[in-house]
Amino acid sequence: MAKAPRIALGGFMLESNGHAPVATKAEFQAGCWLEGADLAADLAKPAPRGPTGLSGFIQAMDAGRPWEPVYTFAATAGASGPMDQAAFEEVCERICAGIRAAMPVDGVFLALHGAATATVDRDPDGTLLRLVREIVGPDVPVLATLDLHCNVSWEMVKQADMLCGYITNPHVDQAERGAECAAVMRAMLGGMRPRMAFVKLPFIPPATSQNTAAGPYADAIAFGRRYLDHEVLNVSVVSGFSLGDTPKNGLSVMVTTRTDTKRAQQVASEIAGWIWSTRAKWVANLTTLEEATRLALEVGRDASRPSLLFADVADNPGGGGRGNTAFIVESFVTAGVEGAVFGIHNDPQLAAEAHALGVGARFRARFNRDETNAFSKPFEADAVVEALSAGDLVGRRGIYKGRSVSLGPTALLRIGGVRVAVVTQRRQLAEPRMLEMLGVDLRAVRSLVVKSRGHFRAGFDDIWTPERIIEVDVPGLTTVVLTRVPWREVPRPIYPLDPEMPWEAPRAGDVPVRGG
Repeated sequence: MAKAPRIALGGFMLESNGHAPVATKAEFQAGCWLEGADLAADLAKPAPRGPTGLSGFIQAMDAGRPWEPVYTFAATAGASGPMDQAAFEEVCERICAGIRAAMPVDGVFLALHGAATATVDRDPDGTLLRLVREIVGPDVPVLATLDLHCNVSWEMVKQADMLCGYITNPHVDQAERGAECAAVMRAMLGGMRPRMAFVKLPFIPPATSQNTAAGPYADAIAFGRRYLDHEVLNVSVVSGFSLGDTPKNGLSVMVTTRTDTKRAQQVASEIAGWIWSTRAKWVANLTTLEEATRLALEVGRDASRPSLLFADVADNPGGGGRGNTAFIVESFVTAGVEGAVFGIHNDPQLAAEAHALGVGARFRARFNRDETNAFSKPFEADAVVEALSAGDLVGRRGIYKGRSVSLGPTALLRIGGVRVAVVTQRRQLAEPRMLEMLGVDLRAVRSLVVKSRGHFRAGFDDIWTPERIIEVDVPGLTTVVLTRVPWREVPRPIYPLDPEMPWEAPRAGDVPVRGG
């Protein structure tokens, strides 16, 4: 009987906003910072904290012939700024140490995000893949999943046998992409040696144009997937993280074939050229704060009107926003909006004060009292503590479904006709239980304000359909109005910052290929 293959498993997930505060080790420890047996135990739970891609890979491998997982290390955090360099180097050392201790291994699978930067290293994902490759050598399969908001480098492509990007936004296919990597891993263990072609477009799509249910990104994904056949294993059209502000910025196309280098090149070139021809369709359509406030007033006064969801896309914690700007809540409170719920506001001090005062307490709520970011200005209002929670939950819908999430001590405050959920751990509002655990009946809410760019769509789509979603134009670290971003490192020229720039997709023979 053949020996069961030993596959090393690890994860590193961070989306770095180039203009947000440094991502610390403490942020990862509050998310997932698990090694060896602790990582194995977590992923065996019904509601793990570890990367969903790892869960999908493991489940798919378990469904086949016997294998032996080798759990190294996984570190994940919500979107933040560039990672503290020492913390990143510790992640690399822990994953690499786990692999070294297990050698020889027959394969490596990593759940990566792909949009990290560090305070020194501008391509941490490429560095990690290179270090892993140096340990296992050129012939051991190294596969990884990537968020579709990854900023891909040639180094990442060069060091991996396949990089498999998500195809849904909101990201509800992470487990499926892990399973896809498991299928390719099995094929590589049987002798297949794939080819991966790579084209990066000089194009930064606004984040609000990247919904994969409909629109230009949905069309791009569908166009790419037309090429999947017996030879083309994977087509990953990854839009990139626009606010990464790195030399890697830009939409990328990766095409993996079983053996055919020319086919990989041809398909990548054709997809890139087609997407470039659609670039003018990738635009942000925002509503002014004044108009949003007017609409909230109307639905608050007239129960016969359908309720509305307002997205604060410029302060999305899922993109590095602080999750605490007060532009919308201040406007709604000042105007006298009724029946609104605002969530979730990241303010550990205010949450702690509400917990100390207790349910029913009336006090002067001081938002952002010690915040230093220019967008997170202080706001004060008389408030009542309506509900308190420890903030621990298991998601029931969308990107957090079946995953353990902690918001830390959480409070629901009432300010006039507006209720505000205040949390200790910075997260985007993409999961109904984040509010339901505070006693909020979402179907009774007239206006829901979410600090999220798009993942809320998978969490609240049973109530708020696309025509009832309003994306509001306010300032913030995750603005989708790209001309407002103080760019430092993106390569120029790049569209749409340089709208008249010429570009053509490389000819098939000029497309770089990994493994060819």
